[in-house]
Amino acid sequence: MDTYEKLAYQEGYKCVAGVDEAGRGPLAGPVVAAAVILPPKYRNKDINDSKQLSAAKREYLYDIIKSEAIAVGVGVADSDLIDQINILKASLQAMSEAVQELFTSPDYLLVDGLHRVPLSTSQKPIVKGDSLSISIAAASIIAKVSRDRIMEIYHRQFPQYNFMRNKGYGTLEHRNAIKEFGMCKIHRRSFHLKNRNVNQTILDLS
Repeated sequence: MDTYEKLAYQEGYKCVAGVDEAGRGPLAGPVVAAAVILPPKYRNKDINDSKQLSAAKREYLYDIIKSEAIAVGVGVADSDLIDQINILKASLQAMSEAVQELFTSPDYLLVDGLHRVPLSTSQKPIVKGDSLSISIAAASIIAKVSRDRIMEIYHRQFPQYNFMRNKGYGTLEHRNAIKEFGMCKIHRRSFHLKNRNVNQTILDLS
């Protein structure tokens, strides 16, 4: 899990950050990104792609990462921004914000996915990087837990959608709630227009 980190340090980089996001697919809520700088040669066999971990394990590792990382940064793009500029651009903007939130500036980024973060920092996009790089995996955990906590706050404001359970994803329960109650302020209007499963719901609610 640290091959990419080792290569970066061998190439002469001094400070490597992993960058990932959570929440590109939901129908509601923000996309949240995280950037994590781990100490060189850092090891933790439990750190993995957040999607492969239970919620309890993610919460446990969140605290470990926060305490043992050199720096952690988080960036958030809300549903309004997602609707304005599209989910890809919003995700990359949140990633950029997460990197800029680091109190130690990295000189190299390992980024999950196909796209570069819109920063001048040297970087390498890695497809499925959250399962190949410990730094990206750590960032995926921070991003996922941070987003889940945000959605739990929204659940208290809008309990009818059960965000505590679905975290904004388009489950049948969530889609039925949209049909019954309409959309709230954190729903992504652009996603509904493109999603055939809920398109009729939007027409009914317009």
